[in-house]
Amino acid sequence: MKIHVAHSPDSDDAFMFYAINQKKIDTKGYEFIDVLSDIETLNKAALEGKYEVSAISIHAFPYVADKYALLSNGASMGDNYGPMVVSKENISPEDLKEKTIAIPGTLTSAFLALSLYLGTKDFNYKVMPFDEIIPAVKEGKVDAGLIIHEGQLTYEREGLNCVVDLGKWWYEKTDGLPLPLGGNVIRKDLGEKVMKEVSEILRESIKYSLEHRDEAIQYALKYARGLDKKDADKFVGMYVNELTVDYGERGKKAIELFLKEAAEKGFIPSVPDIVFV
Repeated sequence: MKIHVAHSPDSDDAFMFYAINQKKIDTKGYEFIDVLSDIETLNKAALEGKYEVSAISIHAFPYVADKYALLSNGASMGDNYGPMVVSKENISPEDLKEKTIAIPGTLTSAFLALSLYLGTKDFNYKVMPFDEIIPAVKEGKVDAGLIIHEGQLTYEREGLNCVVDLGKWWYEKTDGLPLPLGGNVIRKDLGEKVMKEVSEILRESIKYSLEHRDEAIQYALKYARGLDKKDADKFVGMYVNELTVDYGERGKKAIELFLKEAAEKGFIPSVPDIVFV
């Protein structure tokens, strides 16, 4: 049976799926096919139920919960760190509502977190591909940028300032919960047996990489977008860890609170029934 696994072309995702792609583990007769695309494109594809398994933003999950269940593995969570708003000029957090901010997509969890931080979705923003945001800030095309992925490690080298780290803000606001960013979902129409088997294979892939870190990092470097091995290892460690193997009660509580607050503000229609596989 063919299972399309859609995810971002990032070092952390490559690290997660290394053991499957390089046939380091038993895939129990399933043929896994990689589909690489940026997270906002994957969010929109999930609205149509396009892929059997997909990485999506937690922000997008309420819109696809009729078609997908949330896998208990594969999470990307910011544990006292996360997406940042950066700027070239000094900007105070209080002034952000008045500024034009580049964002990587309206379905991203980074956008939802920023909306919760500002208390509104009606601020001045400009949607652009995530890898164009730092250049746009440097060139003065926007006042500030909401950065995700490797930009969280490289923005200072580009001469930019951090206005707010949304992961730190959420951690302090919630008495120590991680900020839910991305997760893996699996299509419900595959049936319970297949869903559970695929979940087990994906978990084994993540565990294999964590146990064979050096070889998995070496593989992931091709997706590291200019990071050296040390920084790639640091970035992977931020987003592939024990919470990625399994959300656990802490991770599940973080998702429930994140979506509950978003629903109360009217930023999402409602909190869906969250089924973990």
